Amino acid sequence: MPELDRGCEVTSLAMLLQHAGVDVEKMELAEKIKKENTPYKNENGTYYYGNPNDGFVGDIYTFDKMGYGVFHGPVADLAEKYLPGRIEDLSGSSFDEVLGKIKNGKPVWVIINADFRALPESEFRIWNTPSGQVKITWKEHSVVITGYDREHVYVNDPLNKMKNRKLSLTDFEEAWKQMGSQAITYKN
Repeated sequence: MPELDRGCEVTSLAMLLQHAGVDVEKMELAEKIKKENTPYKNENGTYYYGNPNDGFVGDIYTFDKMGYGVFHGPVADLAEKYLPGRIEDLSGSSFDEVLGKIKNGKPVWVIINADFRALPESEFRIWNTPSGQVKITWKEHSVVITGYDREHVYVNDPLNKMKNRKLSLTDFEEAWKQMGSQAITYKN
């Protein structure tokens, strides 16, 4: 904020890349992230939306236009352009594996929800997209995990100016799994 109403994914990616020594800002990443068009109508009158697995859905810059966000695949692809051969997509891994990367000094970019705890199913929708159905929530969010202890994870959150914000480890892990266990980091 204030330049990117929906820029948490690229802002968190900028944090990760800057930690790796890359001089890049969120606005450059916002321009370069792969985009999806949304929504559009097919011949039968059925609405289709962009798929966040394929690119950023809608407008990243303003809430005045339709938009959603982007998932790990396009973010990892963009990160790879800045750190060729060094991006590690941890999506689908265990949370212990994610914490292992943090223990070894690497922050981890994740998709989470803005409440940082499991959401009720009523918060989710199924979208029809040109490449298949996808489950979304309007509370989708992205942060960088910077540390952890037995009871907490510490995150840098684009919506909160506090560095290393302390959150419940158990709640965070449940929310992360509910959002598809999406995570990326980098290798030396």
